[in-house]
Amino acid sequence: MTFATPAAPGGWRGLRPGTRVVVRRRLTPAGPVVSDGGTAHRWTDLIGHVVEVSDAGLRLRTDPAPGRGEPKEVTVPAAQIEAAKPIPPRPARPARRPQQ
Repeated sequence: MTFATPAAPGGWRGLRPGTRVVVRRRLTPAGPVVSDGGTAHRWTDLIGHVVEVSDAGLRLRTDPAPGRGEPKEVTVPAAQIEAAKPIPPRPARPARRPQQ
């Protein structure tokens, strides 16, 4: 069973500022190649909140996991956007139980 989130109406251009999204971005041929054990990928995924949508592309504020750095603003040119869709808010971390 999958719990797929539908794409935004109108594609990525229909995304609203403040929405948490995942964006699949094409890597440029001259850019860095992402690799895991020798298998090159053509895409990379970004998770963040939409700051701005324009014909030029998307501007996002990244949403790193706690302890994984600070949010950064990233611009994804329209030509690099393979897919984008809204995703639910980050799940709350369970409270740590006090040690006895």
